[in-house]
Amino acid sequence: MNAKPIVAELYTTEECSLCREMRSVLERLRWEYPLAIREIDIRADASLLGRFAEEIPVLYLDGRKAFKYRVSEAALRRKLIFLLWQRRILGVAAKETSR
Repeated sequence: MNAKPIVAELYTTEECSLCREMRSVLERLRWEYPLAIREIDIRADASLLGRFAEEIPVLYLDGRKAFKYRVSEAALRRKLIFLLWQRRILGVAAKETSR
């Protein structure tokens, strides 16, 4: 794939079972879509812990909150297709269009 990767930031903690489920969905789709997956442990930063302690896992795609708690493979696939379509039509990443 030559497309600029979609940055997937997963806010998580190690012992979170929902986080492991969301990570698994991301891992399955990383071979179909240009994804750059970045896991962020909220315990490493007090401000992140305060912000996300009751919401994890939280998934941001290209800087925008996309899902929290759970995501199905079908829902993530739809979101990724939309982001790629948006880039193709607008010629820019979704985050850049919100400025």
